[in-house]
Amino acid sequence: MRKKIDLDDFDRRLLDEVRRDNQQPARILADKVGLSVSAVLRQDRVIVADRAMIDPALTGSALTMHVLIKMRQAGASTMDAFARTLAHHREVTGAWDVTGDDDFVLKVQVGSMQEYDRFTRRALSEDQGVHSFKTLITIRTIVEDDASRRPILPLD
Repeated sequence: MRKKIDLDDFDRRLLDEVRRDNQQPARILADKVGLSVSAVLRQDRVIVADRAMIDPALTGSALTMHVLIKMRQAGASTMDAFARTLAHHREVTGAWDVTGDDDFVLKVQVGSMQEYDRFTRRALSEDQGVHSFKTLITIRTIVEDDASRRPILPLD
């Protein structure tokens, strides 16, 4: 288990700024949060990735599906094997192992229903250990899955 680091008010303000716009120069960030440029540049490995948000409607993956999956067996080896295969399907843009009536929830993005059909036949078959799945088609996005909205837990 990784050790939690202590975040002070400066750290929290800095993380909020970077999550809003990570392209800001260090000198601008330093001015906004009241730190020196060198303090802003120090690395505590809290920020683990720098990604661009792409508009799926412009890049050929405009359909978003949320897929609820029930496995034939809920044993650890079956669940782990299926979880490992999910990473190999580029259509899967999010995946969660969940509790309740379903075993997994997937976020799948494709360009057409035909592409989704090919994905389900390849990835969600009985050969993969899937008992059944239910597809929820996104009509419109209300709140985008956005890392900048995730809370930074307060200090104890």
